[in-house]
Amino acid sequence: MEEDVKRDGLSRAIPQDTQEIALGLWEHVETFAMGLLRPWNAYQVAIAVGVFVFAALLAKLLAPRFHDWMRGREGWPKWRMRFLVMIHRRMRLILFVAMIWPVVWVMQATTWPSRSYLLEVLASLALAWLLITVVTRFIVNGFLRSLVRYAAWTWVTLSILGLTDEAERLLDSAAVSIGDMRLSVWMVAQAVVIVAALMFAARFVSKTTASRIRSNDEISPSMQVLAVKFMQLLLYGAAFFIGLRAVGVDLTGLAVLSGAIGVGLGFGLQKVVSNLVSGVILLLDRSIKPGDVISLGETFGWINSLGARYVSITTRDGREYLIPNEDLITGQVVNWSHSNDYVRLDIYFGTAYGDDPHKVRALAIEAAKSVDRVLEFKPPVCHIVGFGDSSVDYILRFWISDPTGGLTNIRGNVYLALWDKFQENDISIPFPQREVRMLGDAADGAQGI
Repeated sequence: MEEDVKRDGLSRAIPQDTQEIALGLWEHVETFAMGLLRPWNAYQVAIAVGVFVFAALLAKLLAPRFHDWMRGREGWPKWRMRFLVMIHRRMRLILFVAMIWPVVWVMQATTWPSRSYLLEVLASLALAWLLITVVTRFIVNGFLRSLVRYAAWTWVTLSILGLTDEAERLLDSAAVSIGDMRLSVWMVAQAVVIVAALMFAARFVSKTTASRIRSNDEISPSMQVLAVKFMQLLLYGAAFFIGLRAVGVDLTGLAVLSGAIGVGLGFGLQKVVSNLVSGVILLLDRSIKPGDVISLGETFGWINSLGARYVSITTRDGREYLIPNEDLITGQVVNWSHSNDYVRLDIYFGTAYGDDPHKVRALAIEAAKSVDRVLEFKPPVCHIVGFGDSSVDYILRFWISDPTGGLTNIRGNVYLALWDKFQENDISIPFPQREVRMLGDAADGAQGI
């Protein structure tokens, strides 16, 4: 009595359409299971199992040899090596597909079609799984690749077994109503598949177009970044909204949602929005661009990339600083290569009063010219800047065109060249000296006086 009550309660909890669909699927499963008990179906299962065992043994024999052959192809492109690795891992399935289809064709030619139907279904499933495995290898993200692969395997299996209509009705029966919109599991699944496909297409078009934009020398680097970011925003946004519209989602409700999000962005995400707007301004006014050498506070390096929220700056010691775009707008930035790459450097030194200053200036200019990175068409100059306590003070100015190569190292090379020149020509570099006198006691001092 209690079991009847529970069954009646469960029947009332589950909708009638869902019960009918579930019963239909169960009837298909029962029919398939009963069919396996027929002699010829059992023979087909035995043949498939035998082919699979033979393919497994053959793969076990060939896999080590194929692996050794792969090790001798280390110079091949990466995509080709990945394809070979995929073949090595799926060799058993590949051999099974290669052997099961000739068996199906022979049986179709020598016996009744019903006596090879089950083998054809198994061969179709194996071939579909293999093709899905190969195609999904092009998806870079591991989680997304696994999700797409298992979803495709499930849908292809249902299609080959002829259960797609029942599965579609079952997923569509599980739905909730939000206002005037009916949202079912089938609609969500369709939206995910269509949006994912459109996103993949948008990503492919974005990458192809971005490579062409970056290879165009007539467009400045900052405008290239702006064009690429704008194109990505347009393509991904269009893919998202077109995908939702294709499955019948009413987009009018998203207008209210987008307005609420806009208000939230204005109040809660002020810094984020400020950095986004600052990034657009930096790209439009072209004050900085990828490759420029800048210094901001104590950070000195060259711009690696311009992002929507930050600028990546790589220093000489290999550190990568992520500077918010707002700091570049509101702070004082020294761009060493804004209009051109020429940078003037100054170094200071002093020589003894006994050395000829004319000769010192000429030797200093020769020393600077002997360094590789110092420009010749912008000749170095040397001037006297003062008479110190123990030396005549000079300034040596020279130009370079590659600030990304470093500033400290070029200064050190010029100082070293100066040292060598002065040593060759007996030019002395003075240093502070102090004379210490030892005084006697007061009586000796008075007697001396």
